[in-house]
Amino acid sequence: ARSKEILRTADADVLVGVGGYVCTPMYLAARSLGVPIVIHEANTKAGLANKVGARYTTRVGTAFAATRIRNGSVVGMPMRSAVAGLDRAAAQAPARARLGLEPGLPTLVVTGGSLGALRLNQAVAGAAPALGAAGIQVLHITGNGKQVTGNDGGPLTAPLYRQVEYVDAMEDAYAAADVLLCRSGAGTVSEVAAVGLPAVFVPLPVGNGEQARNAAELVAADAALLVPDSQLDAAWIENNVIPLCRDSDRLAAMAARAAGLGIRDAADRMADMVLEAAGK
Repeated sequence: ARSKEILRTADADVLVGVGGYVCTPMYLAARSLGVPIVIHEANTKAGLANKVGARYTTRVGTAFAATRIRNGSVVGMPMRSAVAGLDRAAAQAPARARLGLEPGLPTLVVTGGSLGALRLNQAVAGAAPALGAAGIQVLHITGNGKQVTGNDGGPLTAPLYRQVEYVDAMEDAYAAADVLLCRSGAGTVSEVAAVGLPAVFVPLPVGNGEQARNAAELVAADAALLVPDSQLDAAWIENNVIPLCRDSDRLAAMAARAAGLGIRDAADRMADMVLEAAGK
């Protein structure tokens, strides 16, 4: 009843849902009131709410081709225009300057998202000396309140290593990086594909395995690497990430394959779906 009242008060032309428990009653209310429904499913394994909603609409966009949901069609993941329109080659030098990085060195950017990722932080901290010795500079985005400390209790320092808790403009991080070491949430996977950035994915080891599924297409295409969370440590980075960062030919091939799978105009595709549902 509350969901119906919300829709009536809003005088909605279209209900757009992206999943989550709150969407199920909204989908049911929209169906009861005759309000058109548009759905976006971000993960490769569709959530229950969107599966319910997909019974009542033919307009279901998915971020990934592997997603199985009724009436689904691939539209990609809507993203900010600063990311969708990023020219990494042109933006690299100014992005590195803004982030305090050297312009001409192989560059690894590490991020576990806004909350950080303990496994990534520990592994990168352990590998920092070897990365520096290999001539690879590291921008380590640790997450808010997750500063990595050294043996003296102060912020970790190492040659060519720089840590920050967050970066406001992730497009700068994408432009600055030759390789991104990161989790594989749907948004991150979609964005690195769209901008053509080689990545090493470390799926979050919780839930139903959706992060590994999100990364599967890029990994299968040799556009990215994947390492289980339990296997990521300093030695793995030294044995796998250092050679990757130093192999410019391999990185160029990975970037091209990633870009070939990326979708930059997802926001426009979803907007078109909404306008069509509204009869405009």
